[in-house]
Amino acid sequence: MKFDRESKVYTVVFTFITSFIFLVVLSGLNVLTAQQVKRNQELFTIRAVLNAMGIQYASDEDAINTFNSKVKVETKDSYKVFSSEVNGDMIYAILFSGSGLWGNISGVLAVNSDVSKVVGIDFISQSETPGLGGRIEENWFKEQFRNESIVDGKVGVSTTKVPDSKDDGQVDAITGATLTSKSIEKIIATYIPILKSLLGVN
Repeated sequence: MKFDRESKVYTVVFTFITSFIFLVVLSGLNVLTAQQVKRNQELFTIRAVLNAMGIQYASDEDAINTFNSKVKVETKDSYKVFSSEVNGDMIYAILFSGSGLWGNISGVLAVNSDVSKVVGIDFISQSETPGLGGRIEENWFKEQFRNESIVDGKVGVSTTKVPDSKDDGQVDAITGATLTSKSIEKIIATYIPILKSLLGVN
C-alpha cells in the first residue's frame, strides 16, 4: 500500500509513529537511568552534609562510607536532622529549602549544639545566575559561614566589606548578587529557630 506523502493522513500517522518511538526510547532511558539519578541525588546530599559539618572525605565512595559510619540521621517533626561528633563537639545539621532570585535554593545548614554558631553551609541545588548569584557555591563564600556566630537569630549578609571576625554574625555578600545573598540570609534566619526547636534549645 502506497501512502500519499502530501496527504494529511500521512502527516498525522507519521507524526504519531515518530512521537511514539521517541516516547518509548525516552521511557526506556528513564528506567535505565533512574537508579543512577537517585544515587547521584543521595550522593549530593551526603557530600553537602559532610561539607557543612566539616567532615573530610577523599572520594565519593569514602563520603558514603564516612557518612554511614559517622553521621546519625533522625526524623523530627518531618525534618531530617543529622548529627555527628566532630573534634569532640556535637554538630547538628538540617536540610533547607528556600527561594532565591530565580528559583529554589536547597542545601544543608550545620550548627553547634547550642545553636550559637553556624558550623558550615553547603548547597545541593540552585538556579541562580552563573557568575553572579551562582557564586554561592564557591568555597570563599561558603567558608565565610564556617564557625560564624549567630547574632539575633541570624547571620547577616553585608553589602559592604565587613571586618574579618567570627563574632559579629556578618559575612560579605557577593558583588552584583545582593538579592541572592540576602536570600541566603533569609533562609538561615528561617531555619535557625527550627533547629532550636528540634534540638530543644532556648
